[in-house]
Amino acid sequence: MIFALTSGFIIGLMGSFHCLGMCGPLALALPVHHLKQQQQIVYTLVYNFGRVTSYVTLGLVFGFIGKSLFIGQYQQAFSITIGVLILLGVFVPKLFKLLKLSWLNNYHQFIRSQLSSLFKQQKSASVYFLIGIFNGLLPCGLVYFALASALITGSVWHSVAFMFMFGIATIPMMFSIAFFGKYISQKFRTKVQKLIPYFIAVMAVLLVLRGLNLNIPYISPALPQSTTDSVEMCMPQ
Repeated sequence: MIFALTSGFIIGLMGSFHCLGMCGPLALALPVHHLKQQQQIVYTLVYNFGRVTSYVTLGLVFGFIGKSLFIGQYQQAFSITIGVLILLGVFVPKLFKLLKLSWLNNYHQFIRSQLSSLFKQQKSASVYFLIGIFNGLLPCGLVYFALASALITGSVWHSVAFMFMFGIATIPMMFSIAFFGKYISQKFRTKVQKLIPYFIAVMAVLLVLRGLNLNIPYISPALPQSTTDSVEMCMPQ
C-alpha cells in the first residue's frame, strides 16, 4: 500500500507540469475571479476534489480489471505492452492516427459539451464539483499513464490509493494555475508542452522496466506472485 501511495503521489507531482500545459486553459477559465477571495479558495478546492473523485472512481474500475489480470498472471506482459504502446504514441503518433477511433472523438465531444453546459449554469459548489468531475474524465495522456500504473498494482485498494494520491499531488499546480495562471506567459507554457512527450516517454520506459520484474526497488520491483502459485496440491497416495 505504501508503494502505491508513494508512487501515485510522485507521478502526480512530477506530472503536474503536464497539467500546466494541457489543462491550464480550463483551470484559467474557471469562473472564480469575480468571487470574494474566500469563495475563490473554497470553490477552486471543490473543483479540484471533483477531479480527484473522477480519478478515484477510475482507479476503482481499473483496480477490478487489474485484479483479474493479476489472477491471470498477465501483469508483466500488460505492463510491457502498455509501455511500448505509449512510446509508440509519443514517437510515432501517425500510427495511431491511422486508427480512426471515432468513439474516442465522440466521447471527447460529449465531455466538452457537458463542461460547456456547466460553465453556463449559475455557479454553486455542486456546479464547480461537476466541472471537476468532467475535467477528470477528459482524455489525457498523463491520466492514461497513471491508470496503466494503477492497473498493474494487482489490487483494487492499491489502485484506488494510487489514483487518490495521484490526484492529490496535482492539486497544488491546478490550484496555482486558477489563481496565478494569468501571470504565466504563453511562451513558458509552450516550452512546457514541448517537454511533455519526453516526460511521458520516461514514464513509459518505467512501465516496461516494471514489467521486466528486475527486482530493482522503486524502478522495477519484484511483482507479487499470485497466491495460487504457492498452493500445493495434495494428491492421494
